[in-house]
Amino acid sequence: MMAEAAVKRTPGRGRFITFEGGEGSGKSTHIKILAERLNAAKLRTIVTREPGGSPGAEIIRHLVLSGMGKLLGPDAETLLFAAARDDHVRTVIKPALNQGIWVLCDRFSDSTRAYQGSLGKVEPAVLNAMERVTIGDLKPDLTIILDVPVEVAMQRTAKRRGTGAPDRFEAEDLKFHQDLRDAYRQIAAAEPQRCVLIDANADANTVAARIWAVLRDRFFTAGADNMATSA
Repeated sequence: MMAEAAVKRTPGRGRFITFEGGEGSGKSTHIKILAERLNAAKLRTIVTREPGGSPGAEIIRHLVLSGMGKLLGPDAETLLFAAARDDHVRTVIKPALNQGIWVLCDRFSDSTRAYQGSLGKVEPAVLNAMERVTIGDLKPDLTIILDVPVEVAMQRTAKRRGTGAPDRFEAEDLKFHQDLRDAYRQIAAAEPQRCVLIDANADANTVAARIWAVLRDRFFTAGADNMATSA
C-alpha cells in the first residue's frame, strides 16, 4: 500500500472518477471516504453529484426527484438530465479538471443510460445525441460501479430515509431495481477498461479497501500515466 501523503502528480489535467450503482449501493458514503483519502495524499479533490452539482443543475434535480420527469415521460426526462449535465460539465467539472483537480462525481452519463435508456427504453440514438451535446469527448478516467443485491439495497435505502417519503426512483418496485442492477452490470461488462464492478455487499471499510486497490493499481503504481509514488 502506498504512503498516502506522498503521492506526486505532474502538472496537468485532473482525474475524473465517477461512482455508479442503484439506490442504496453506497455511492455517497464511498465518495466521501475516497475524497478524504485523496486529500490526505495532497491531491486536490472535489466531490459533486448528478443530477445537480451546479446551481442550475440543482434546480433541475429538484424537478426530477419530485417526479415531474416521470410525468413527462422518459424522453422528456432525458432532456432534463441533459440540461442539468450540460450546466454541470461547463461550470464545474471541466474547469476543475483543467486546474488539475480530481473530480469525484456521484452519477454521470452511465446513470442516464441505465435509468432512461435500459429501463425507460429511450433510443440509443437519442442518448448518443445528448451526450455529444452535453459532454462531447469528456469521459471518466475510471467508473466505479457498486453492486449490491436489491433486497440489501432496499433495506439500506429505507433505513437512510427514515420516516421521509421516497423520491422518484426509490419509490419504484422491486423489478425496477433488479433491472437497474442488471443494466449496470451490462455497462461494466461492455466497458471493462473504464468500468470496475465492486462487490459492495460488505462493511464500509472492506468496500473502501476494494475501491482503493483499484485506484492504486490504475493510477498510483509504477508506470501509471503521469503518476508516481514515493515512500
